[in-house]
Amino acid sequence: MTELTGKNAFVSGGTRGIGAAIAKKMAEEGANVALTYHKSQDEALAMVQEIEAKGVKGLAIQADAMQAENVVQAIQKAVSEFGAIDILINNAGIAELKSITESTLEDYERIENVNVKAVFAATMEAVKSMPEGGRIITIGSINADFMPFPGGSLYAMSKAAVKMMTQSWARDLGDRQITANVIQPGPIDTDMNPADGAFGETLTAMTAIKRYGKPEEVAELAVFLSSPKASNITGSVINIDGGMTV
Repeated sequence: MTELTGKNAFVSGGTRGIGAAIAKKMAEEGANVALTYHKSQDEALAMVQEIEAKGVKGLAIQADAMQAENVVQAIQKAVSEFGAIDILINNAGIAELKSITESTLEDYERIENVNVKAVFAATMEAVKSMPEGGRIITIGSINADFMPFPGGSLYAMSKAAVKMMTQSWARDLGDRQITANVIQPGPIDTDMNPADGAFGETLTAMTAIKRYGKPEEVAELAVFLSSPKASNITGSVINIDGGMTV
């Protein structure tokens, strides 16, 4: 028996980066995993094959996080296939850097729709049938609290919003023993922000341990928060940033 045997997990944006690492680790720990993808069906089906090779069920659902109704429908499909969602991982998101002197209302609406509204929509729908003792984990960012470079106002706003929403859900759902926590990564080596990319040297220098984190390290934390061992942790915000904010 592994930590999550018999549980059903839903990971938004589960084909790349942190989301893919979480989906794989959830499957390794015995959970059935539904994941969403935006464009690459081949990538998503390959991920399902990898998940099912671990002896659990996998499900790929196409969903455009810009459209809240798509997100709701994805949750409904996962519930229809699995019966319920025990673990909701709100991971999908976008990052854009643009000064307030260059930003538009369209920029605001795009990042709010994907990073905030989609998280609200997924959680609203998932908790309708989430069993007692369920788990909600939102992948935020240390930029909710700390923005060390220009151009990050909209991204920081979106991550601060989902942080406070998720913490508030801990109060809303506590009587059902459903926990709600936020993981706030710092620099993580993904294709969105590679360690050898344009920001790599600058961000590495800001950390205490002088390296980028790995998606698998975030996945280990997500699995712990999803496990029975973390049943008394709720409303928490946990930074995984290599000491960037100390």
